Amino acid sequence: MLRRWLTLPLVLCLLIGCDQATQSDSSSDRLASLSASRSYPYQIVTTCGMVTDIVRQVAGDKATVTGLMGEGVDPHLYKPTRNDVRELMGADVVFYSGLMLEGRMGDNFTSLARTGKPVYPVTEGLATEYLREPPEFQGHYDPHVWMDVSAWSECVALVAKALGNYDTANADFYLTNAERYRGELAKLDEYARKSIATIPEDRRVLVTAHDAFGYFSRAYAIDVRSVQGLSTESEAAVQDINNLVNFIVEKKIPAIFVESSVSEKNMRAIIEGAAQQQWEVKIGGELFSDAMGKTGTYEGTYLGMIDHNVTIITRALGGQAPESGFNGKLHP
Repeated sequence: MLRRWLTLPLVLCLLIGCDQATQSDSSSDRLASLSASRSYPYQIVTTCGMVTDIVRQVAGDKATVTGLMGEGVDPHLYKPTRNDVRELMGADVVFYSGLMLEGRMGDNFTSLARTGKPVYPVTEGLATEYLREPPEFQGHYDPHVWMDVSAWSECVALVAKALGNYDTANADFYLTNAERYRGELAKLDEYARKSIATIPEDRRVLVTAHDAFGYFSRAYAIDVRSVQGLSTESEAAVQDINNLVNFIVEKKIPAIFVESSVSEKNMRAIIEGAAQQQWEVKIGGELFSDAMGKTGTYEGTYLGMIDHNVTIITRALGGQAPESGFNGKLHP
């Protein structure tokens, strides 16, 4: 069971510090009346980098967007700090991914929403028929929706709608930003499909540290195998590693991939296991799974994150993709 962090202090702070009128008046009419006198930029707080980036794209200069999780941070294991609590309490709007990705922060979001503060999981508008529900995740949905660019684009639309409800005076502004950005995502999605399709069919297998690429697999027609389950809180069993080694040797998979937010230990064990069976498998590159690249870089954006992953995977497995990616911004 996921442990819960800082829930009681947060609830106490909210109960003491929240205005009584705020607690009793949470209607959309109140938000509309405040919009006309709103000061800019207002404050938005987000969780993981993928959410932070799409919110910034939509909010533009109307809001300051503060992401709680930086590069290389695993949202499955993230523990909110006291400063995070202060940021959440001071925010005008909060966005998070949802689907239990930020499991240790769930009670914090619930408590905030009860006060009337606008709190949105960006994945809440996705149809349940779309969501993956792997048996090993104990009846919960796979939260790694951003690995399918077309699905993450739907989340962008939800952000625009939510900000339009909060700041009605600029609703068209948010819609325009979202439409522009979704156009860029459509091109990225097409690049991913075409690139992965160039990998020889017998090599079209993506082996990663944990099961974050299920939506990627389904969207871009590539088999995915991993050592760990959906959450990095799970531990890989020795038999799981051995089974994956046997699969790699049998299929003669040329490359496997490490992840920026996950330990390389298990992947190194796979390489050693394959070597014992006289098969050399290499590290094809480091992928971004639950976190993006460094802040201020192209890979530190959602576009760059996916472009990097697609390009690295395609080239390492024998497909055709330009070294600098689909728009020439990747750094070799």
